This record gives sequence, structure tokens and C-alpha cells, in this order.
Amino acid sequence: MVTDLKLAYFVDLFPIFIMLMFKSKFIQRFLFVFLLLSTFQLTEGQIYRTFTSTTVVTTSSYVQVYEYNTVESKPNFPGGNPALMRFINSERHYPAEAFEKGIQGRVVCGFVVNPDGHISDVTVMKSIEESLDKEAIRVISNMPPWQAGTIADTPVPVFCVLAIPFRR
Repeated sequence: MVTDLKLAYFVDLFPIFIMLMFKSKFIQRFLFVFLLLSTFQLTEGQIYRTFTSTTVVTTSSYVQVYEYNTVESKPNFPGGNPALMRFINSERHYPAEAFEKGIQGRVVCGFVVNPDGHISDVTVMKSIEESLDKEAIRVISNMPPWQAGTIADTPVPVFCVLAIPFRR
């Protein structure tokens, strides 16, 4: 039994010894990634999902979230896209100063739909003007809980992008 255990350790560590024989850091890194991927018994879909997740930095920690296009069931606003547009149009208030100056455009925001459906980590990805940015963040932060995105029928946090238009 002891010899079998030593053989198992040797077989597990042998690829690492070969990897370290190369002096080129590029070859070492390539072999490391190759060995790492070849040791996991994952299907192609699971590896794809793993490499398409995003890390979002919150005020206190890092949160692993999935990108919108990689989840099986996408997050939905209650009532669908028509209800989302009605909510944005009823909730959005054009800041008076920006309106008087004729500033208009679309503020593109990113946010996370959590597994419970609540919105968090709202950030401005494309800014127009500070008052419009603050209003877009306020509108998205006040949204009701969404239907969460899922993978294998398990709710997961999903990163979404939404443009809030401001037109005169």
C-alpha cells in the first residue's frame, strides 16, 4: 500500500517536474495551463462558463458573476422589456441644469442581478454628464427585483448592461 501511495504521488507530480525543466517562462506557463485544464473532468460547457465569468469588485469584497450571454436563463425584468421601458420612462427625471444646457445622450450602466433578483453594484460604463449619470444610477438602483438568471436551474449572479436615454 505504501509503494502504491508513493507511485501515485510520483505520477501526480511528474508533469510538474517536466514543466520546471524548461527555462522559458512562456513554456512553463503554457504547460501549467495545459496541465491544469487536462486534470479536470469537466464538459466543454462547464469550462466555457468558467472562463466567461467576471469578477466584480464591491465595496467589501470580490464577487464572481456570470456574463449575460453565458447563462442558460437570462435575467428578466418583471413584465419583460415593455415593462422595463415603461418603468424607465416613468422613473427617470431629466436634471433641469442638463436640460437647459441641451445635454442629451445615453448613459450606459452595468449592474449585477443577484440570485435573489435584487440589483447591486451599479456603475457607469459610458458617461454623458455627472447629473445624468447620477440619475441613471438612481433609476437602476430603484428597480424592483428581477427574475434571476440561472445555470442548471440554480440562480446565479449575472452582470447586465443597460442604456438609459436622455433626450430633449
